[in-house]
Amino acid sequence: MEGIRSSTRSRDLLRKIKEFTLSILEDLSEGLSPLIFIQSFRTYCTNLDSICSCRSNKPSGHEILTFQKESHVHRIDVLLRVLLIVQQLLQENKHASKRDIYYMHPLIFSDQSVVDRAINDICILLQCSRHNLNVVSVGNGLVMGWLRFFEAGRKFDCINSPNTAHTVPVLVEDVKDLVSAALYILVVEKESVFQRLENDKFCSKNRCIVITGRGYPDVPTRRFLRLLVDKLCLPVYCLVDCDPYGFDILATYRFGSMQMAYDAKFLRVPQIQWLGAFPSDSENYDLPKQCLLPLTIEGDTYSKDQWLPPAPS
Repeated sequence: MEGIRSSTRSRDLLRKIKEFTLSILEDLSEGLSPLIFIQSFRTYCTNLDSICSCRSNKPSGHEILTFQKESHVHRIDVLLRVLLIVQQLLQENKHASKRDIYYMHPLIFSDQSVVDRAINDICILLQCSRHNLNVVSVGNGLVMGWLRFFEAGRKFDCINSPNTAHTVPVLVEDVKDLVSAALYILVVEKESVFQRLENDKFCSKNRCIVITGRGYPDVPTRRFLRLLVDKLCLPVYCLVDCDPYGFDILATYRFGSMQMAYDAKFLRVPQIQWLGAFPSDSENYDLPKQCLLPLTIEGDTYSKDQWLPPAPS
């Protein structure tokens, strides 16, 4: 059944790609400059007077790409080249990483971020998630604990060895027969913390599932966590550092990332709970100042860039 749905989805995307390219060709044949509308999304709340739910799925505006603007020409060129690669992946039922795509035209793409932006633009244009394009990430996350599942025919039996780390599945849609005896899910920010829990046999003493994205979580880690929460209906906690980077990682899990705000509704875990030191704890518990680290200039700048909403235009 899943294979049928995947095949139907691929055909639908190929149809959309054909319609999009034909519309560009028709405009060019009539001497018109094609207009490409890229919708903009947000993951933050703009109403400061209400209780923020941060669940806005609707576009907050749009950007228009045109050949008439010199600054847009290269972006459209990259978009069309990546779209051609995506079309071939869908037609041949193959997968490629973002890095694979970059190395197909490194001189033209010039930087990985250029490809990343084009892939996001294509997802918005086709109204789909990145994995639907057969574009996958190189898995970076780790999982251990009271969990067993199959991925593409391979068995991952964490239950019989709950303190052994396994890589998070890249093709999350291929995960089947998910079974767990865990009572909760613990997400930790750093791989070093994950390894400490592994060495201390934390999962032998606590019936849980532990996941790390090794810092900022990639898409497979976020998709896998969302799958576990949806299927197992377990409480989920996130242990992060009490600093701007830790807050941002927590927000990425809970609300989604700004870069992929268009897909946040499929990636975020709004019920995730913050576990760890709070900024107010230093005063509430009279922590000695020598136990605290000063906020660096870089951290202060980063927090303002990440957390302050953009000024009205």
